[in-house]
Amino acid sequence: FPIFLPMLLYLTKTKLKTNTCGLRCYTCTAADPKSCTDTKSCSVIFNRCYSMVTKGCQTSIACVGAMKCCEGDLCNSAMPTGPSVVLLLVSSAIITLLH
Repeated sequence: FPIFLPMLLYLTKTKLKTNTCGLRCYTCTAADPKSCTDTKSCSVIFNRCYSMVTKGCQTSIACVGAMKCCEGDLCNSAMPTGPSVVLLLVSSAIITLLH
């Protein structure tokens, strides 16, 4: 196994530079959360998008714990929506109707 490790690392680096699998993910860093609308074509070894504090490309093997991973282009959405957004819209509508 140790003999093959340098070869595996070389092949991984070569694939990272030359091949993309077509998967696109939103990317950003914790230092610049406003950049979360940037997109990136993932290298061939990455088959998932992830979002935590940052967003980007990931392998399915590394998708564990608090890391939220998803399959498909741009599935780690740039603008999170959820129950809080729906609640805000409904409450705004109710207030508007009551006045």
